[in-house]
Amino acid sequence: MSDDVRQRRALVRRLLADGGVGTQEELRVALAAAGIHVTQATLSRDLASIGARRVHNPAGGTSYELPDAQATPSEDELAVARNLIAGLTPSLALVVVHTAPGAASAIAALLDRSRLAEVAGTIAGDDTIFVAPRRNASADALHQRLASVWSLPL
Repeated sequence: MSDDVRQRRALVRRLLADGGVGTQEELRVALAAAGIHVTQATLSRDLASIGARRVHNPAGGTSYELPDAQATPSEDELAVARNLIAGLTPSLALVVVHTAPGAASAIAALLDRSRLAEVAGTIAGDDTIFVAPRRNASADALHQRLASVWSLPL
């Protein structure tokens, strides 16, 4: 790999780490402002090479995220999603989380990365998340934990 490619990808990483880059066009414009002119195909290769991916933001919209940006969120960070939670419904085997339209994927990703002891994993739709409890936790314990994190009534 040439030094030019390394330098360009390092700048792409910095721009993505600073946040707010939602499209390849926004990234291309930011690179051009720094004197680096690239095609969309080159940007696609660069983004794939550094492992960047588009994610839904809890507040709406999408942005690019780097793998190292996927640190484990704290319970306080998870609690920030509270205004997007419409409710919780426990069932025999899992907990259903109802969200604002379009927010389920972002909240499910937070839950998956949260490493809460009760959460085995999630499956998200547009406004609904199925949260499976770990083997050593019941759906009821998971429901109580999520209600506690989001300050929701049981």
